[in-house]
Formats: sequence, C-alpha cells, structure tokens
Amino acid sequence: MEVMLLLTLIVGFLFSLLFLVPRFIKSDQTKKQLHSDTNSKVLKAYNKAQVSLHNKRTDCWIIIKDKVYDVTPYVEEHPGGDAILAHAGDDSTQGFLGPQHATRVFDMIEDFYIGELEK
Repeated sequence: MEVMLLLTLIVGFLFSLLFLVPRFIKSDQTKKQLHSDTNSKVLKAYNKAQVSLHNKRTDCWIIIKDKVYDVTPYVEEHPGGDAILAHAGDDSTQGFLGPQHATRVFDMIEDFYIGELEK
C-alpha cells in the first residue's frame, strides 16, 4: 500500500513537470526575445527619405527629437483625430511638444520607438 502511494506521488510529480517545464522554458525565451528586440531597436537608423515613405494612416512614422516612431497602431486612437497625420513621414517634434499633450504622452511614445534618425 505504501509503495503504491509512493509510486502515485512520483508519477504525479513527473506529470506536473510536463506542464511546468515548458512554461519556464517559454518564459525564459520570451524574456530573451524582448531583451533582443530592445537592443536591436537601438541599432536601427533611418534617413529622412526612408521615414517620408511612411506617410499614410495605415503606415505612419514620425520623427520626434531625432528619434523615429512607428505610430501606425495609434493613429485611430489618437485623441486629436487626424492631427497626428499632419506630419506623417516627417518631423513632428514641434506638434508633439505642444501644450495639447499631457506629460504621460512622453512615456507612451516610447512604445512606438523603432530607431534613430541618421544625422
């Protein structure tokens, strides 16, 4: 009886490892991928001609203080409507720093950062 209980515990433990180990591996790979993505973004540089090609509602890049942002996913959510498209594919620094933006916009914009503007 005791042997049967011990075998049940061992089998249960091994069975639980089948579910836990893949999660730990996947979690570790996700962290590495996020770290890799962050590093690779810093290395990208775009010139003004490249940025200017992304000037539509469905493909919208902007430049703010010599940093390039792909704000395409945010265009439809922009509280100022189509104002975000006024400088699509171009330098939006002046409009971005205007009084209409709350301070939290400075944190939000970093989610869309894709690289630096070439000098």
